Amino acid sequence: MLTTQYKNKKLHMEDVALETLAEKYGTPLYCYSAAQITQNFNAYRDAFLKVSAPENFTICYATKANSNLAVLRLLGGLGAGADIVSGGEMARALAAGIPASKIVFSGVGKSEDELRAAIAKGIFQINVESEEELVQLSALAAKMKKKVPVSIRVNPDVDAKTHAKITTGKKENKFGVDIDRAPALYKKALKMPGIDALGVAVHIGSQLTSLTPFKRAYERVAELVVKLRKQGNDIRRVDLGGGIGITYKDETPPDLTFYALMVRDIIMPLNVHVVMEPGRSIVGNAGVLLSRVRGVKKGASKKFLILDAAMNDLMRPALYDAYHAIWPARLAAAKETYDVVGPVCETGDTFHIGEKLPALKAGDVVALMTSGAYGAVMSSNYNTRPLAPEVLVSGKKSALIRRAQTVEDLLKQDQIPEWLG
Repeated sequence: MLTTQYKNKKLHMEDVALETLAEKYGTPLYCYSAAQITQNFNAYRDAFLKVSAPENFTICYATKANSNLAVLRLLGGLGAGADIVSGGEMARALAAGIPASKIVFSGVGKSEDELRAAIAKGIFQINVESEEELVQLSALAAKMKKKVPVSIRVNPDVDAKTHAKITTGKKENKFGVDIDRAPALYKKALKMPGIDALGVAVHIGSQLTSLTPFKRAYERVAELVVKLRKQGNDIRRVDLGGGIGITYKDETPPDLTFYALMVRDIIMPLNVHVVMEPGRSIVGNAGVLLSRVRGVKKGASKKFLILDAAMNDLMRPALYDAYHAIWPARLAAAKETYDVVGPVCETGDTFHIGEKLPALKAGDVVALMTSGAYGAVMSSNYNTRPLAPEVLVSGKKSALIRRAQTVEDLLKQDQIPEWLG
C-alpha cells in the first residue's frame, strides 16, 4: 500500500501534508517515506522467509538507487546489506552502519585503490567483471596476504526486454564474462593466490516487469554451477542481481511471492547462499520530488506548465524518456492539458508532453511521483543550479537529511589561477 495518498484533498506522505514541507524547506525538494521503504524491504524478506531460512539469503540494497546516509541507516537497521559500485558508496554504507561483512562490490572498472580498500575492510564479496580484474585482484590480495571472497559475474546473453540503457545481460553489454567462457576462468581462479572464487553472480537489467527473463538467466546460472562443481570449483553462493520492476504508469510488476518461488525451484536446490540486490523496488515509490509552479506559458498551440524543478534535479525523463506522474499538492476538479517543463536551457528539460492535469497556477505545489530511485543520486549542478535538499518522513515527523546546497557552495569549489589576474 502506498504511504503517499490524498487526505482531505491534500497530498500527504504518511501523516505529513507535503505542501507544509515545501513551505518549510523550499522547492525543489526530495521527500522519502520511511514507512514505504520499510514496507518494500520487508516484502522481499518475508517472501524469501516463506521459502528459505534467514541464514540462507542476504538482501544487499543497491546503494546507487538512493545513497543518502539516512536511507542507508534505515535499511541497515532492517537487516539489509549493501550492493556498492564505487569506493564512495562503500564509504557511505560503512558510515551508515552497514557492516563490511554484508557489502558486495559490483561494477566494471573498479580502481586499484577501491579494490585495495575493499580487501582491507574484509567485505562480503567482490563481483569480478573480467579476467583482467581477477588477475589484478589476485595480485593485490596476495600482496596484502588476504584471501578474497569472489563471485565472477557472468553474462547469460538474456534480453531483459527493458530500456536499452538499463539492460545489462546481453552479449553486447559491457558487464560480466560471457557465460560460455566462464568455466575456463573459474579453472584459472583455482590456482590464483588470494582468490576464493566461491560464487556466481548475474545481473540482466533493471525495471523488469516479467519473471521470464529472470527464469532464463537463473536456469543458465544453475547449469553453470553444476558444471563448475564438476571441474573442482567449490561454489557456495549465487548472486541474483537486481530486483523486480515497479509501477511508474501502468506497469504490472510480478508478485514477489512468485519471484521467491522461482528462486526456490531453480537456485536453492544447489544448496547455495542466495544474494539479491534490489534497489529501485525498495526506494522508488517511497520518494517524490516536490516542485512549485513558476508559471503557465501560452504557446501558439499548447500550454507550458513551468516548474522550478528541472532535468538537473530529476534526470530520468530526459535520459530514459521515463514517466513520472504529477500529483498536485491540492486536488482540483478542472482539467488542463500541459507540456510540463523545467527552467533549464534545454529543450530536453521536459517532464511531460500533452499531460492532462488539474488546472494549476503560479505558486502551486506538485509532486513528481515515484522519484525515490535514481532521482537525487543522478542530479547535477547544470546551469549552476544547487542540488535539492532531501527530507525523510516518519509518521508525523520529518527531518532534513541533506541540506539545501547554495550557489555560494558551488562558487567556493572553483579556483581562479593567480595568472588570470
